[in-house]
Amino acid sequence: MPLPPQVSPPEFALRDAAPSRLVGVGIVAVPVLVGDDGPVLGPGAAELADDLAVDLTEVLSSADATGETGEVTELPVVGTADLANSSLSRVLMIGVGDGTPTDLRRAGATLARRTTNADVVASSVSAVGDDEGMVAFVEGATLGSFGFSLRKDGPRDRPVRRIALALTAQDEERSAHLKRAVARSGAGWQSRLLASVPSNIKSPQWLAEQAVSAAEAAGLKATVLDEKQLAERGFGGVVGVGQGAAVPPRFVQIDYKPAKGARKARHVVLVGKGITFDSGGLSIKPGQSMVTMKRDMTGAGVVASVMAALPDIDCPVRVTGLLPMAENAVSGTSMRPGDVITQYGGRTTEVTNTDAEGRLVLADGLAYAVDKLDPDVLVDVATLTGAMKVALGEHTAGLFTNDDALAGLLDDSGERSGEPVWRMPLCEEYESKLSSKVADADNAPGGPGAITAALFLQHFTGGLPWAHLDIASVGDAPKEHYEWTEGPTGFGARLLLEWLGRPEPLEGVGR
Repeated sequence: MPLPPQVSPPEFALRDAAPSRLVGVGIVAVPVLVGDDGPVLGPGAAELADDLAVDLTEVLSSADATGETGEVTELPVVGTADLANSSLSRVLMIGVGDGTPTDLRRAGATLARRTTNADVVASSVSAVGDDEGMVAFVEGATLGSFGFSLRKDGPRDRPVRRIALALTAQDEERSAHLKRAVARSGAGWQSRLLASVPSNIKSPQWLAEQAVSAAEAAGLKATVLDEKQLAERGFGGVVGVGQGAAVPPRFVQIDYKPAKGARKARHVVLVGKGITFDSGGLSIKPGQSMVTMKRDMTGAGVVASVMAALPDIDCPVRVTGLLPMAENAVSGTSMRPGDVITQYGGRTTEVTNTDAEGRLVLADGLAYAVDKLDPDVLVDVATLTGAMKVALGEHTAGLFTNDDALAGLLDDSGERSGEPVWRMPLCEEYESKLSSKVADADNAPGGPGAITAALFLQHFTGGLPWAHLDIASVGDAPKEHYEWTEGPTGFGARLLLEWLGRPEPLEGVGR
């Protein structure tokens, strides 16, 4: 079933002029910083004040503005016939705090929400920062605009069509940074879109088709294994989880090679959990807990979106994306508690809880990567355990890894991208909990749940440098919060692209 047309993210253009002097612009936004003696107007404000013959400092004072991040002081504009830009109708003075990348990302999201349905906005807000700040502003403005709708008459609101980044030189370097920003934020947008699609549309086959289409549009090779091929090749986890559903499982592989130096480039494999709906299986979830389970494929959506964006960020390493996908349903053919499955590669798992299914499909993907792809590094992404939300709340993802250098790179990338992670311990003391009397491991050994899940996965990594991103804590945003829109978050896309876009994304890893 095809989706009806969805809203598109804003377009961006670089303009080396003051925002109020760009013709055809209906809304102008200028930055306001926090100062020692009160709010301080930033770039573009002086020209705006001259054009309007208005003391903008007085306007801020009368509004008790402080310049704190996300604060907005709005000024309607009338009588513009004498202005170079006679279309101007509104001025927004946006608080940017200290002008850090985080401040600018949040200011971008604030601007996006205040300019819904507008045609063209000119903003000098990002001119407060450097290139990193501009990237953050674009990410915030894009992701703060996200919307999804299946209404008969279409979306109620649409994002601003275009944002002109005023007072920004249109040179080759800046254009390259803008291209990367659009790619990163676009991957986050696409991840959210895929996670927002309801599961009566989003079968494993549908999701596989979306991943292949995005990959091929980016010039990447993609292959799909169907249910018969999965059974023949020993993907017992994917087959077992999907055996109770009316829709069969799928497994997608997407391959990226850098334009230069591909033969000598090191190799990263990304594995994303793709449970297109999770009822819990026969170990069924409470009804309320199923409401958000259409997004239990967020890991696969993130990996697919990241893969399609790699050419636009000039990723210097080889990357393979693996998407094991299934629906965890309840039927007479569902996997039963007590069943023993054989994972890819031969390791057996006793399934004591069918709601601990994500690790079963991830295990197949990891084992396949070790067996067939000769990776240097493995990273998996999954909305895996409710225990992670208990541990870290709703704004930070869990990071498990067996490599300190990889931990440092991912932690820094999370901080820079606005998708923070917290390193969790792979405590060997809990390894004994995985024991089973009849199989190599128990899939649900109990608490601490996030740690034992990570320990379960570690057995399928072949001793390679590996990181596990448990994003269950951040898979859904309960309400709007700057660049986070209510609903699926697509968390991880920006983080992974920030990491993979570095000149040396594997510096020190495995050595």
